[in-house]
Amino acid sequence: MTDTVVAVVLAGGTGTRLYPASRSDRPKQFLPLGGDQSLLAETVDRAGFADEVYVLTRPDLADQVREHAPSAAVLTEPEPKDTGPALVYAAHRVREQVGDCTLVCLPSDHHVTGDFAGTMTDAAAVAAETGSLVTVGVEPTRPETGYGYIKPGEESATASGHAYYPVERFTEKPDQGAAMRYRHHGYYWNAGTFAWTPDAFLRAAADSELSPLVDALDAGDPQRGFDAVDPVSVDYAVMETTDDAALVPATFEWDDLGAWDAVSRVLDTDDDGNAVLGDALTVDAENTVVATDGHASVVGVSDLIVASYGDRTLVVPKDQAQRVRDVVDELGDDDLF
Repeated sequence: MTDTVVAVVLAGGTGTRLYPASRSDRPKQFLPLGGDQSLLAETVDRAGFADEVYVLTRPDLADQVREHAPSAAVLTEPEPKDTGPALVYAAHRVREQVGDCTLVCLPSDHHVTGDFAGTMTDAAAVAAETGSLVTVGVEPTRPETGYGYIKPGEESATASGHAYYPVERFTEKPDQGAAMRYRHHGYYWNAGTFAWTPDAFLRAAADSELSPLVDALDAGDPQRGFDAVDPVSVDYAVMETTDDAALVPATFEWDDLGAWDAVSRVLDTDDDGNAVLGDALTVDAENTVVATDGHASVVGVSDLIVASYGDRTLVVPKDQAQRVRDVVDELGDDDLF
């Protein structure tokens, strides 16, 4: 067992549900959503408990990553194919460069407050001592339908006293009734944050649909490996199929900032429930999110999202924030980006 902990920060996505602020040349992780630093810079700072920090991104974003996270090493994957191939590639490359270690794998675009270092140090210890693939679970604060959930088994502990729960099953985004039941029965939100040793993770990936990538990386041909696999999340490809997943509960507050309605959860709101990001004016407005890189004014409205960046403006009911995906799909890459 090694004491070396390496943080791998995933920063290759776009965050399309935060359109129009997030675009392909200015993805969500480079935006300062309510803070002085970008989400990526904040994530790298939070990873300061690790012995080394890597940021994994796509080649066209590497220079921006270096600007936002100059203290981190940068890895570029051959092409973006979701978190499954990305984390296999990162585990293989870090093992080559660092040797025996424990990886903590972190999204670059989430909002976190509280004892993040403590939770991730515990998760790394459980991964190192048990050889399990550890996922960090967040205790639900509402019946959220936009997150995946994890059902924990009976509490256990490592020889050194670090508590964890074997994972009984992962579930995908539920409807409202199921989300209420999951919260009542002690399920956790899946925060997309993990800890494992490279050996344990690559063994599990070799028993999954990602095996051609593992084989190609072993042979020194990453491009062949990426060509041989389809885009797939690490949850689908590995975590939901392994028999050796464990959960460590988070001791921090978390939001994935996945859509515009999340802004009102992480920013201070006025007496009427309005959340403002940038230079905006609200008059007789209630429960509305206004976000802009210029100026926006809203009058006499309620329960809306108004986001205006550059030459693009989005208006959508707050309870339909997830439908920004429909706009992105309709516009298409050529018009959108």
